[in-house]
Amino acid sequence: MSIQRHVTVEGVRLRFAAAHMATLGDDLEPLHGHNYVVRCRVEGDLTADRWVIDFGVLKRAVREACEALDHRFLLQARSTLLQASLDGATWTVRFGDREYRFPASDVAVLPIENTTAELLAQWIADRVDEALTAGGHGNVTRIAVDVEEMPGQSGGYARDRE
Repeated sequence: MSIQRHVTVEGVRLRFAAAHMATLGDDLEPLHGHNYVVRCRVEGDLTADRWVIDFGVLKRAVREACEALDHRFLLQARSTLLQASLDGATWTVRFGDREYRFPASDVAVLPIENTTAELLAQWIADRVDEALTAGGHGNVTRIAVDVEEMPGQSGGYARDRE
């Protein structure tokens, strides 16, 4: 029988402020923003040092993912409803007769279908997973991320690591 332990990080620096406009059915929300809060939990076997992972290592990985999104417009690049194009240093996003223009430096282009909390959690989990793999943390067997849009309202993603 394998016993697994877990480590959870959350807190002041594991957050980001960003603007987005999610699609709902065939409609588009108005452009708005959130002060997102991120929580990450990893599970795994204890290392020879008797821990799953150093809190600082996990916090750094989550913080780096948050920093990539902080103070950006979150562009759902795989949306089937939005038409987005980059012209020089400007992103143009169209939906019906609405058109938005953003400086490219203010846009986080995400390979997701929608900027929901659940898909943002998955994107963050993928970045954390890449960092854990690069750091040699093969003992971590599961990763879970929650993204809170406002107090009491969050979406999450969890999966076993390969």
